[in-house]
Amino acid sequence: MKNTILLLFTLLCLSCGEKKQSEKMANEETTSQVKLMTLDPGHFHAALVHKTMYPQVDSTIYVFAPEGPEVKDFLNKIEQYNKREDSPAAWNIESYFGDDFAEKMIAEKPGTVMVIAGKNSKKIDYILEAVKAGLNVYADKPLVINPKGFEKLKEAFRIADQKGVLIYDIMTERFESTTALQKLFSTLPDVFGELVEGSADEPAIVKESVHHFFKYVSGNPLVRPPWFFDVNEEGEGIVDVTTHLVDMVQWEAFPDEIIDSTDIDMVEAKRWPTVLTKEEFQKVTGLEAYPDYLKKDIKDNKLYVYSNGEMVYKIKDKYAKVSVIWNYEAPEGTGDTHYSIMRGTKSNLIIKQGAEENYQPVLYIESNNGNESLEPALQDALKNAVAQKFPGTTMEKVSDTLIKIKIPEAFKVGHEAHFGQVTENFLKYLEAGKLPEWEVPNMMAKYFTTIEGYKMALTTNTPSRSPK
Repeated sequence: MKNTILLLFTLLCLSCGEKKQSEKMANEETTSQVKLMTLDPGHFHAALVHKTMYPQVDSTIYVFAPEGPEVKDFLNKIEQYNKREDSPAAWNIESYFGDDFAEKMIAEKPGTVMVIAGKNSKKIDYILEAVKAGLNVYADKPLVINPKGFEKLKEAFRIADQKGVLIYDIMTERFESTTALQKLFSTLPDVFGELVEGSADEPAIVKESVHHFFKYVSGNPLVRPPWFFDVNEEGEGIVDVTTHLVDMVQWEAFPDEIIDSTDIDMVEAKRWPTVLTKEEFQKVTGLEAYPDYLKKDIKDNKLYVYSNGEMVYKIKDKYAKVSVIWNYEAPEGTGDTHYSIMRGTKSNLIIKQGAEENYQPVLYIESNNGNESLEPALQDALKNAVAQKFPGTTMEKVSDTLIKIKIPEAFKVGHEAHFGQVTENFLKYLEAGKLPEWEVPNMMAKYFTTIEGYKMALTTNTPSRSPK
């Protein structure tokens, strides 16, 4: 009897020990997970970060924001993701609403990463305070929109390095399949040769994009906040979307290379407005009247938004050109478009997205050696280097000197899905505790370029013109 009691007592102790160990492991797992705090989600990109879930990220999103339609739109999108039939998300929301939302986040710090996508004018100040508090930053572009902000960005990176935290901007275009393939082919000498120097009239690399104020996101008409049209808040086009384009120039033309501001020489830059009627403004914002802060940009009851910009510059002695155009609304059946060319000694790598391509990006390879065929080199590339990253990719001969690259549909996931891909990449860096050696200096070079272009464009007299 005594032995039986001792045995039962021993088993009970072991059971309790296993339970405590299990609870301890569960607590450690929860503690080790990344916890995201979303600050003032004024842009729909904040929600797109959460369109998918990540195993290493805690399911609770901590939201700090002022009351208003923007945070409501964010919460509605999260609810939509949670309730969708196909692979629903399972996010929980812990919210704090109040004018002191930023101070509250810094004081409480319930998470490890600040996610921010909203008013660009305030973004760098939030970033600076976050890194001072020892928080990692995952931010929508652009991080800065003016020279004063750029000086703060330098300080933010310096403090982040001291604190051992990361600042990372969301560069979705690196995950667009035709762009990734354009980059890959440019590293194959038998196909591309090497990047030419180019000239101001015919740059070695060109990136051009056309965007639209009215569009659909996650199946619903996008309602933009009225401040989106205020360049003092959003920034001019030459410092906003061009951030992606400048990033692509660096990422494709100089892969894994460190770029310094001394490698950048601005040649020319210009800006011009998109002109919106009052009816167009009402449709995209839902407001009946222009806010007072936009009256500085109104002429003849039309809103002039300096959302368009273009710059030509030299980077490591290669000429580059980036330009961005904003129209009101794309024609039916179309959408945002992209054009790019990389000029090589053997071939040009061209991305088009026009009517001929059904408004979907398509990569072409154009021979620069007359009728000399690129086919043998391309066949070899498709079987080897390309097959490793984009298996199933084929080619179609358009003419003796032009070949279309056909990418399997599985790799054409769309802009919204790229946010999940970038986030997964960021989480790997977060786990490692560091970014690639070139990433921070190249972020600095990227924003140096956009700000230099902005400063030059302000001194260039460009006639006002309506969108085409």
